[in-house]
Amino acid sequence: MRKVILCGFNWSGCEALESLIKKKYHIFVYTHLPKYFEPDIIRICKKNNILYTTKKINYKNIPFKPDLIISISYKYKIPANVLSISKFKPFNLHPSLLPKYKGCSSITWAMVNGEKKSGFTYHYMNEKYDDGNIILQKSIKIKKFDLQSTLYYRVMFTSLLYFDDVLKKVFNKYPGRKQKGKSTYFKRGAPYDGVLKSNWKGIKRENFIKAMIFPPLPLAKFRNKFIKKY
Repeated sequence: MRKVILCGFNWSGCEALESLIKKKYHIFVYTHLPKYFEPDIIRICKKNNILYTTKKINYKNIPFKPDLIISISYKYKIPANVLSISKFKPFNLHPSLLPKYKGCSSITWAMVNGEKKSGFTYHYMNEKYDDGNIILQKSIKIKKFDLQSTLYYRVMFTSLLYFDDVLKKVFNKYPGRKQKGKSTYFKRGAPYDGVLKSNWKGIKRENFIKAMIFPPLPLAKFRNKFIKKY
C-alpha cells in the first residue's frame, strides 16, 4: 500500500483526497480550518477515518516516511527537509502557466494584467517557490465575461481532471521538463491592495474590477467605496 501525504485545502484539496481514497492509499492530511464558504476537507477525513492536522507541516510532525508528498491549494511552503524524505518526487498544483505568475493571487494578477489566457501547472517541488520541472501544463482562455471567481473555478475544475494522469507520471518517475521563459512572482495579497487607481480607464479599469469579484471576499475599492459595476 502506498503511503501518501496530502497537503490540501478547499475544493481542489477535497477532490484530490477523494481520488486518493479510491486508490486505497494510506493517507495523512495537512490542511487549514475552512471558512463557511470553503469546502471542508476535514469532514472527508473524519468520514473516512483519515488522520489529519491543521498544524503547519514540518519535519518533526511527519507521521510516516511517505512514498509521495502532494500539495493542492495548501497555503504554506513545504520545507526542503520534508520534501527530501519522499520516495517519489513531491509535486504541487499551481494555478498559472509557470514560470509566469509564481507565488500567490496568480489568476487575479493574470486578469489585472490583461492576459488572454491563464491555466494550471503540475510541477515538482524544490526549495524555491513554484520552481520545479513541469509535469503537466494546460492553458485556459480568459473570457471577456470572466470574473475572478468563474476563472478560478474553471481553472481548478479542469486541473483536477488531470490529477490521476499526473500521479501515474510521478510514480513512473517522469522527470518533467524545465520551466522556460520569463519568470514573474507575486506575494500574497490582493493586487494594489485591492484599490482601483484613479488614472485607470477603459479595459484596465474593467479588468481590475472583475479580477476582484470573488464573493464573499472584498470587492475593488475606490475612494473608500466598494466597486462592483464594470
